[in-house]
Formats: sequence, structure tokens, C-alpha cells
Amino acid sequence: MDIEIPFDFPENLRNFLRRCGYQELSDINNGTTSYKRRLTGDYYPRFHLYPKLEDGRNLLSLHLDQKKPSYPGAHAHSAEYDGSVVSDEAARIAGLIKNILDNHSHSSLR
Repeated sequence: MDIEIPFDFPENLRNFLRRCGYQELSDINNGTTSYKRRLTGDYYPRFHLYPKLEDGRNLLSLHLDQKKPSYPGAHAHSAEYDGSVVSDEAARIAGLIKNILDNHSHSSLR
């Protein structure tokens, strides 16, 4: 599920996602950065989010990892890309984005 974030978002994305409860993940194999948020004390299930540019839009791509990949070196895993849990988390993040944008626009009017 994709969440749009404006290019002029007034906050550093890394700091924003940390405030949302996400931890940064760096993949040394391909140099990408993504973010995870655990639902319990266990490593899985967890939300997994990564920034991407698509069709001229700045997006956060969100899914729910249910379990780790089945075997070493595999990238395929059991993940949900929609459903109520994912849409609720996307709505939570979108609401926080909106709050920051609203607060930023009000403070710039002063």
C-alpha cells in the first residue's frame, strides 16, 4: 500500500519515520534503506516501509511481513500489501503527515 508524501515535506523523512515508531534497515547488498516497525516483541510480524519515486510521486510503500524468508538468500516472504491492518497503519501515517503539514502551514502564517 502506498502513502503519498509531498516533495516539500518540512521534516526529515528519517526523523519522521522514527517518530512514527520505525527503525531504519540498511541493506548492504543493494545499498537500499527501508524501515520496520514490530507489532509485538518478536521480530515478526512487522510493518516494512520503504520510500520510492513512482510516476513523479514521492511515496512510502508499506506492507506487513508475516514471517522471515523461507530459506537463506531468498527475498520472498509471506507479506500482506493490503487488508485492514495495513490500511489502518497507512491511515495512521497519513494522518501524522497531514498534522505536520497543517502545523507547518499554520506556523508559516504567523
